[in-house]
Amino acid sequence: MTLQTPTPARRAGSLALLALAASLSACSLVPTYERPAAPVASQWPSQDGMAAAPGESAAELPWQDFVQDAGLRELITLALANNRDLRVAIANIEQARAQYQIRRADQVPSLNGALTGSRSAPNPYEFLTGKSVASSYGLSVGVTSWELDFFGRVAALKDAALAQYLATDEARKTTQISLIANIASTWLQLKTDTELQLLAERTLATREQSLQLTKLRFDNGASSALDMRQAESLAASARATRAQQQRLRAQDFNLLTLLVGQPLPERLVPALPQVTAAAAPRSLSEPTPAVQPAAELPGFAPVPAGLPSDLLLRRPDVRAAEQQLIAANANIGAARANFFPRITLTGSFGRSSGDLDGLFGSGGSRAWSFAPAVSLPIFDMGRNQASLDAAKAARDAAVAQYEKAVQTAFREVADALAGRATLGEQLAALQAQAEAERDRFRLADLRYRNGIATYLDLLDSQRSLFSVEQALAQTRLAQRSNEVQLYKALGGGWIDAQPEATAASAPAR
Repeated sequence: MTLQTPTPARRAGSLALLALAASLSACSLVPTYERPAAPVASQWPSQDGMAAAPGESAAELPWQDFVQDAGLRELITLALANNRDLRVAIANIEQARAQYQIRRADQVPSLNGALTGSRSAPNPYEFLTGKSVASSYGLSVGVTSWELDFFGRVAALKDAALAQYLATDEARKTTQISLIANIASTWLQLKTDTELQLLAERTLATREQSLQLTKLRFDNGASSALDMRQAESLAASARATRAQQQRLRAQDFNLLTLLVGQPLPERLVPALPQVTAAAAPRSLSEPTPAVQPAAELPGFAPVPAGLPSDLLLRRPDVRAAEQQLIAANANIGAARANFFPRITLTGSFGRSSGDLDGLFGSGGSRAWSFAPAVSLPIFDMGRNQASLDAAKAARDAAVAQYEKAVQTAFREVADALAGRATLGEQLAALQAQAEAERDRFRLADLRYRNGIATYLDLLDSQRSLFSVEQALAQTRLAQRSNEVQLYKALGGGWIDAQPEATAASAPAR
């Protein structure tokens, strides 16, 4: 260690150098960031039939207010606490936060303490006898290879890490939105498949009673063997449909359990009423019971469409894509800085002594060192230029990904608005058709029992009624699911009525 006594002139020179470094550290080679123009229309398509009001946004509607069913709200609350995908997203935020803190710390000198000691002799024999052995001990505190960020390389890397952190935080919000939408959609599917299974049970009971009636007529010579076989085929078809609906309902239950992240409370699972087997008809004039309509699905709060520009400010996946673009833009500045000299400082201040006791006593002396280093790229076979080209290409790709995110968001909202404009009309038409088919089935059954119509007329009315009832349930599901998808597409679901304690807070810049 070099032993010197610092003079006032040298101290002043060192302070001036540090002041110059601080003043030059504001230099940046990062290109000026400009948000790309959104490659979408300024208004939604006109299918919705309602004017979008500026200032209204679905993202500002908390999911607790959007979901009006208490049971579904409880399921979503359980999922936000137990879903593994959301836990992974939160862990990714913590990892990105740590990476940002690492880059941020590179801007500040790191102080290290060192205690050193050495003993040496001209030859091994003298070392063993203790003759001509030289001892040296040192205690110091110093800075090792601190880069003076003249050209903003370290600052650019820090900005890129911050943008990556913010993008990860937006990704967590996207995960939460998708989770809430998936739970709502699966819950609606489970309730619909429960109703469809109940419909299949009731239809099977009706067809089995019709089969018993046909057998009674066949035994009395009032119907043919063809009618008997057709009734058996129709009853078997209903049994197959019931088995299919049982499987679909079980799969819905399993998916909902996975999304929630824990076993579902029984009180929150839609119950399946028991359907008793159809009793044998006592006479030929006894009417066949009609299929009962499916129950209504709970709705959701109205969702304001807002304006397309709201997606750029409210939808987390679009904002995440923009943060990725900002990070790619900052990496260009870091790549440009590699073409310029890199200056690092290494220095220390402490004490040195020839013996260990003197290191802490009066026998030692003060020691310091100051070792700046300048590294200037002269020939690197195009490495720095290739790094800059790669950074620019990454920025171009990030621009395209951002534009695609905007276009995808616009298309998802437009599709949901189109569904909102047309599904209501489709549902009303199917409800009217179902009422007509129920009355047709009643009349066909009455005409067949009185010998006016053929059994083919009765079978056709049964099949039509069952088909319409299934279509009605599926359309009702599509309408409710479309409400969920519109809320999701507009960026709703990441704002809570009461923010959770687990929400990550942004680090200081």
